[in-house]
Amino acid sequence: MDQRELAERFECARPRLVAIAMRLLGSAADAEDAVQETWLRLASADADSIRNLDAWCTTVVSRVSLDMLRAPRRARESSWQVEAWRDEPADATPEPADLVSRSDSVNVALLVLLDALSPAERIAFVLHDVFGEPFEDVARALGKTTAAARQLASRARRRLREASVPARADRRRGRALVEAWLTAAQEGDFDALLGLLDEDAVLHADYGTGHETVTGAGEIAAKATLAARLAAHSTPVLIDGEPGVAAVLHGRVVSLMRFRVDDERITGLEVLADPVRLARVEVPQAPAGL
Repeated sequence: MDQRELAERFECARPRLVAIAMRLLGSAADAEDAVQETWLRLASADADSIRNLDAWCTTVVSRVSLDMLRAPRRARESSWQVEAWRDEPADATPEPADLVSRSDSVNVALLVLLDALSPAERIAFVLHDVFGEPFEDVARALGKTTAAARQLASRARRRLREASVPARADRRRGRALVEAWLTAAQEGDFDALLGLLDEDAVLHADYGTGHETVTGAGEIAAKATLAARLAAHSTPVLIDGEPGVAAVLHGRVVSLMRFRVDDERITGLEVLADPVRLARVEVPQAPAGL
């Protein structure tokens, strides 16, 4: 097989490899790096000795991702990734694999759950439960026995089920606080706002041309009573998997606010009102009926 044919076949496989790496790593940039490293290894390998190119590439991109997951973790940077806030189901507990495969991208809230898994559990779960790879191939990617791969996937499933219930409950409580905040802000209800805030709450705002820090529940509540118009044009969203609101005027996002919640009180707020950064933000709409 010459390099041109090899490159063509790899490009056909690329979308699937990127999808696998994205679900494993949770970062589009890291996923692209993992896929590029897979290509470099393929280009320098003896392609004629590879019997199943798709399986070979899946194994390599998984191993590269595993190495990246095992490397010293970088702190998750605040990316201001905005998601529509769908209603959390009250009782239904979908299978973890259904949550992961629901869309082409992994939402941030789910990444928080996946982060609870060890790198090996994450690889086993995503490869087998999401992408349907046989456990023999999963074992090869992990350098473990087939029985060990099965056990890792089973343990991952159990841990994700256990984690998903409290996560949904936390988001429901966060949603209630956010909606109460917007109502109180629209009505200029200082006392209601004060009741939602921890007395030592802190607000940090980035306006692009400058920054502002407001400390104390009273100061923050007073500031919020002046933002009734903004609150009236705001909608609850998830920002980096956390409760938040997006203010949209004339079809343009003019501010984002992320809430830090602890023990039923708002302990911190982060506001992004930098027009340059907001120009790159899209606020997706939740499907009708949710």
